[in-house]
Amino acid sequence: MDNLYERFDRLDTRLNRWLVTYSIALLRIALGAIFVGFGLLKFFPGLSPIEDLATRTTAALTFGLLPPRAGITLVALLECAIGLSFLTGRFLRVGVWLLGAQMLGAMSPLILFPGELFRADTHTPTLAAQYIIKDVVLVGAGLVLAATWTGARIVAEPRSMRSTLRAGAPQVSRAQRPELRPAPQRRATG
Repeated sequence: MDNLYERFDRLDTRLNRWLVTYSIALLRIALGAIFVGFGLLKFFPGLSPIEDLATRTTAALTFGLLPPRAGITLVALLECAIGLSFLTGRFLRVGVWLLGAQMLGAMSPLILFPGELFRADTHTPTLAAQYIIKDVVLVGAGLVLAATWTGARIVAEPRSMRSTLRAGAPQVSRAQRPELRPAPQRRATG
């Protein structure tokens, strides 16, 4: 009869295989839902908790060329386009590039308005700053999705839980990264 550890190890391995199969798609869908949800809020004045800051940031980044309502509508359209790209999986490259541009804009208040986003006495982030700083996670998720453009996939290499407890983070080896393999030598023809 298997002991409890061996049963858990088999369950863990099955779960890992399931994650390898579905985690990228789930990440893409979750990211899409976040962007559509937050984008839709910006279409309705007063619903987005970051509306004032987003409006002022857009005005600063466009040097006041866009009226406030047009700026926030542009941000809403951008976020919805990103979200729909991720939800559908279509135009994903465009969606990730748009995400990169949107994240630059979304994080720019940290530079444009630091006095509002960090308490002067403790230099700790306000709730609005925390709202912005968490976007680093969205950037990371976008990078994972971007890695799949050229067919990159997670590959299951099941190992027992015990063998991974002391191991560090997995590394990508040269064999797994074709761009790091030495180029084949060509023979001179004469």
